[in-house]
Amino acid sequence: MLHICLLFSCNAVWEPDSLCQIRGRPEFPLLSQDGDVMIGGVFSIHSKITQPSLSFTERPTLLACTGINLREFRFAQTMIFAIQEINENEDILPNISIGYRIYDNCASTLSSMRAAMALMNGHELTLGNSCSGQSAVHAIIGESESSSTIVLSRTTGPFQIPVISHSATCECLSSRKEYPSFFRTIASDLYQSRALAQLVKHFGWTWVGAVNSDSDYGNNGMAIFLSAAQEEGVCVEYTEKFDRAEPEKLLKVVEVIKKSTARVIVGFLAHVEMNNLLEQLSLHNITGRQFIGVEAWITADSLVTPTSFSVLGGALGFAVQKANISGLEDFLVRDFWETEYLCNETNKETTQKPCKANQDLMELSDKDDDVEELRYSTNIYKAVYAISHSLHSILKCSDGQGCKKTVEIKPWEVVEALKNVNFTVKNGDRVWFDQTGAAVARYEVVNWQRGTDGSVQFRPVGYYDASLPSGKRFILNTDAIMWPGGRKELPVSVCSESCRPGTHKVLQKGKPMCCFDCVPCAVGEFSNTSDSIDCEKCPEAYWSNQNRDACLPKEIEFLSFTEVMGKILIFFTLFGVVLTLTAATLFLVNKDTPLVKANNSELSFLLLFSLSLCFLCSLTFIGQPTEWSCMLRHTAFGITFVLCISCILGKTIVVLMAFKATLPGSNVMKWFGPAQQRLTVLFFTFIQVIICLLWLTINPPLPYKNMNYYKEKIILECALGSPVGFWAVLGYVGFLALLCFVLAFLARKLPDTFNEAKHITFSMLIFCAVWLTFIPAYVSSPGNLTVAVEIFAILASSYGILFCIFAPKCFILVLRPELNTKKHLLGKTR
Repeated sequence: MLHICLLFSCNAVWEPDSLCQIRGRPEFPLLSQDGDVMIGGVFSIHSKITQPSLSFTERPTLLACTGINLREFRFAQTMIFAIQEINENEDILPNISIGYRIYDNCASTLSSMRAAMALMNGHELTLGNSCSGQSAVHAIIGESESSSTIVLSRTTGPFQIPVISHSATCECLSSRKEYPSFFRTIASDLYQSRALAQLVKHFGWTWVGAVNSDSDYGNNGMAIFLSAAQEEGVCVEYTEKFDRAEPEKLLKVVEVIKKSTARVIVGFLAHVEMNNLLEQLSLHNITGRQFIGVEAWITADSLVTPTSFSVLGGALGFAVQKANISGLEDFLVRDFWETEYLCNETNKETTQKPCKANQDLMELSDKDDDVEELRYSTNIYKAVYAISHSLHSILKCSDGQGCKKTVEIKPWEVVEALKNVNFTVKNGDRVWFDQTGAAVARYEVVNWQRGTDGSVQFRPVGYYDASLPSGKRFILNTDAIMWPGGRKELPVSVCSESCRPGTHKVLQKGKPMCCFDCVPCAVGEFSNTSDSIDCEKCPEAYWSNQNRDACLPKEIEFLSFTEVMGKILIFFTLFGVVLTLTAATLFLVNKDTPLVKANNSELSFLLLFSLSLCFLCSLTFIGQPTEWSCMLRHTAFGITFVLCISCILGKTIVVLMAFKATLPGSNVMKWFGPAQQRLTVLFFTFIQVIICLLWLTINPPLPYKNMNYYKEKIILECALGSPVGFWAVLGYVGFLALLCFVLAFLARKLPDTFNEAKHITFSMLIFCAVWLTFIPAYVSSPGNLTVAVEIFAILASSYGILFCIFAPKCFILVLRPELNTKKHLLGKTR
């Protein structure tokens, strides 16, 4: 056999003509049985180890192991059960017997190294003349913890001895470059860590604490979890770690948990560290936290104590599926103690430890309360069968001829054979290894609950299967979960409460992304979902409601007939029309009187008609703008006012011509008779008609939704279309009014009593003042006030013309008829 020399394991020296022998104490297995092929096993059957005194003055004493771990002891029993079953099975290795050597590493990496050396060397004291030869075992099953498995795999790796772990889940072991001969019948933590983040996110816990073992297993698993949690939008308030040999750090972790605000704790811990943490949390009476666990401790029976449920009650976590192997339960409870665990009171040839050394194990013979919760046993069972199938192919076993015992089994051949195994065990599970040497990730989601008899139960409430499509991997029965304190309500663990619709999140300075303030959306913005990162702007024609959680169509505003301002303007419009018609009626009744005749009755009636149209055109500015109303209101305004001013201009010219006609030798009135007066009015009005037609043809005024004045409402108005057209129409009216004003001003002091130039001058002065004031008011008025200003200008100028020109005449016709005589008009009476 191959004896490998290490200072702390053995002291083998080779000299010519001398034997290869161990110098020092051999490391004996806890359980062993000889066979044609040998399988090693390393388990943490004891959970604590006492270091010997290293004074270097004398040989150190043996390591003292204490604290039985019943679950690890069941692992060793399961390995023996599987080996026995294969030895009795004629289909696998029919004429080959499998032996085993099982070592206890006492949950210490130091002991793991000693066990690894012993499995490769064997425990024979002498071995012939050569130290070069075959390893004592063909494969090794173990260990349970990743850190110890790393020590084991690194030690055996250079010799290509395959190691198959049943529960070492560290993702670091997936490297085929560093661990080319490592396999495991459990998935790596890559899947479990991501599933933990998805589980936390599923329940809306965005503010969690995290504690992990300060080991390869805990550090690697936590690193993957933190990365996955960040992707899922979960924030971690604190990340603490400690080792089982560091009580000071453990106390610091407990203090951090006590002061934290996170109600959910993710514990990526080995069962030993979890047990230490549980003891301290119980001692400090820290309860009510929601623990999220990993497969290493979530179903560990060693954690079930009279006080543990107050801390871990309601815990959720991922567990390996329960063992479902026929015959295993009977073997663990009865057959193992009757047939396998036999020791002699006498110590012969120092090749076997006495029973007294294992007296504490004998006390477990009546323990059967954890058999129902066996979960990793299936993985050990699969590992033994995987090795057996590999040896079966190497030894070229067949049904009729058996296996070739003369074939030398080399370690690297077993490694290559393990890569190709693909079989189904009797419980229906298929066994194969992926490219990293791991099995498919399948977990049960278990919940710590109190049974009807008061016992602690690990109740399955869901499962996770990485082989399924992404949307179907996670199945949870939330109604079956019992939360901490026996409550049915889902616990809440957030840094900040959820932001309601209508608000958005603003991160708090210097804190993680899960800590935020809820700020209401600005006016014109909305958010219709909870926890919105930002508010969206409403579409152009919409506006946010009072709660800022929806957008409503903007209120459309225009000067309507039903509103107060509209009614007032309609009243003054109709009142002006009534006054105009009244004046026209008075003139019509008194058409043959000197006063009406002297004031050019034809132009007066035309002027009154145009004033009626000026009053009525203001009605086109009221109501909802349409395509036709927009074109009508501006053109009607322009044409009617030009008609009105043209009549006034005609009357002014008549006054001037009449004065010229009174001069001796003047014959000017024949050039400006009634026909010429009509043509003058028609000519001036026709020019405005041409301007309006060009405006309507090139770029007419159309309805326009003005959203610039008010953000919360739409002003429906008439766009000018072509500003040049609008100002041309308005400018032409102003030009005629100014011309009329100048002529009337020149004729204001004419001596004739019937001269109305003074009244025309004053009316044009009012007209020009109104429209000069209108321009800045029109430009600066917001919304529908623009239309109101325009209507006011129309009415004011119309009333000004009506009162200035016709009020004095109507006064005489109604109240002073005695003045309506030719003598009075000619100024021949006092």
